[in-house]
Amino acid sequence: MTVVLPWLVLSLILAKWAAQIWLERLNCSHVAAHASSVPEPFKGTIDLSTYIKSVEYTLAKGRLDEIETTYDTLLLLIVLFSGVLPAIYALLAQNLGYSAGARAVFLFILGAALSLLGLPFAWYRQFRLEERFGFNTTTQKLWWLDRLKALLLGLALGFPLLVLILKLVDWTGPSWWLWAWAALLCFQLVMSVLAPIFILPLFNKFIPLPDGSLKARLLTLAERTRFRANSIQIMDGSKRSRHSNAFFTGFGRFRKIVLFDTLIQQLAEPELEAVLGHEIGHFKKRHIPRMLLFSAFVSLAGFYIVSKFANLDWFYRGFGFGNRDTAIALLFFGLLSGVITFWFSPLAHWWSRRYEYQADAFAAAVMNNPQPLMDALRKLNEKNLTNLTPHPVYSGFYYSHPTLLERERALQACPESRK
Repeated sequence: MTVVLPWLVLSLILAKWAAQIWLERLNCSHVAAHASSVPEPFKGTIDLSTYIKSVEYTLAKGRLDEIETTYDTLLLLIVLFSGVLPAIYALLAQNLGYSAGARAVFLFILGAALSLLGLPFAWYRQFRLEERFGFNTTTQKLWWLDRLKALLLGLALGFPLLVLILKLVDWTGPSWWLWAWAALLCFQLVMSVLAPIFILPLFNKFIPLPDGSLKARLLTLAERTRFRANSIQIMDGSKRSRHSNAFFTGFGRFRKIVLFDTLIQQLAEPELEAVLGHEIGHFKKRHIPRMLLFSAFVSLAGFYIVSKFANLDWFYRGFGFGNRDTAIALLFFGLLSGVITFWFSPLAHWWSRRYEYQADAFAAAVMNNPQPLMDALRKLNEKNLTNLTPHPVYSGFYYSHPTLLERERALQACPESRK
């Protein structure tokens, strides 16, 4: 297995890369074939110039994604097969030892280094591609400050968590994976409460929605659906991008409704109410706890798999390491898990899209009319230059939400549409 393992890993990485490139080209060809005129279902809802711009945006993103995918794949191959990982590990062990803290330093340095190597593409996407299509509103200073804050937060929060997990390996023996999973779960639950209070304000400004007809409308909807929220707030998303969104943060009495300022600028009040109805639908249909439970199950399975590979000498020798170390097993799980999970993304997205349909139906029901949500979706797709004609196979792999046409057809089939 020591000899076979590198070849198996290489084959899996190249298979994923080939599939990603094929999907991008398939989608771009499909979109380009519909570029000459607005598709029949969207005539009357989007003008030709905007549609052509959305096609150009999709094709530009596709070209950049191809280059970035190839870059990331080459970078992963170099990291795995050049011998750099065993060299860094040996150097740090020689100078820092094999304590949990020293091994956490090894993992943190590698994670930070890989993030830094990905910055050129993130910068280009923001200040060239997004700028070209009129979405970028951030400054160089703010963009770099965001990255610095993220690094410092990783150091302040992620590094201690790594140390704790590696100490649990030393303290709890063969059952370490259960304890590590429990620690991660507790950390995530605590952060879900603390992040809206202490972390999100480090990046964005949140102000209460002013009194007026919109606030009254949204609070009435929340009361009508028996959705308890601490407040409705506006986030200054426009200081970074013209893209828009809405979301909930926190749990229980700490729950807040957050609207991007760009969303308020783009939609009329009934449309904003319908969007909020959709988000409440996710809560009332218990989509959020189900997805959290699924995420917890996946992380539990991940820790279990790592615990099994951590005891296999051939696993370490296959990548040039001479000794067992759970930190190394965790590293390789982080680097390679996406090579496997990529092939299951259509199933995960099918599940996610099913929830989106249910939330749409809930919004149509509480509004007693699907039209406000349909109008909102059309505007958001137009403002965000969304790909209106993705290839079905591509959308299966990459779209967590149904396409606009799919959502409209489902909404038109709702009982409310026949009233």
